[in-house]
Amino acid sequence: MRFTRLAFALMACAVLLSAADSFVGTWKLNTAKSKYKTGAPPKEQTLTFSEEGATLHVVVKGTSSDGKPISSHFAIPVAGGTGKIIESTYDAVSSKNISATQRETSYSKGGKVVYTAKSKLAADGKSLSVAVQGTNPLGQNVDGTNVYDKQ
Repeated sequence: MRFTRLAFALMACAVLLSAADSFVGTWKLNTAKSKYKTGAPPKEQTLTFSEEGATLHVVVKGTSSDGKPISSHFAIPVAGGTGKIIESTYDAVSSKNISATQRETSYSKGGKVVYTAKSKLAADGKSLSVAVQGTNPLGQNVDGTNVYDKQ
């Protein structure tokens, strides 16, 4: 009887731990690994993903290539779909989960998608590559890949 209760308790803990979104955590930009075809990567940037129930909050803080502050915050459903802008130059945000380790996020202005970010976690979960394309929050046209290291 004791063993059965312990087994159920351990299974419940395993389910709770596996339910956490793979992206949750703090990620710091690795400028040496980030590459751009057009535009320039930020000088520094930190992404923070936190999960609150069925909502994933994403906070972006940093400094652009020309020294301007970068600050954005939005919330998206963990399962994907239309999110809510809390702080950003964009009007709307939506996400689509490709897999447990890949997500595509689209940002819109005036009803038109102007910027996309395709995120992919490394197999070891220690780095995150984000392919960005379009008009970034500072109005710059960019096409490149930011690489972040988990903190």
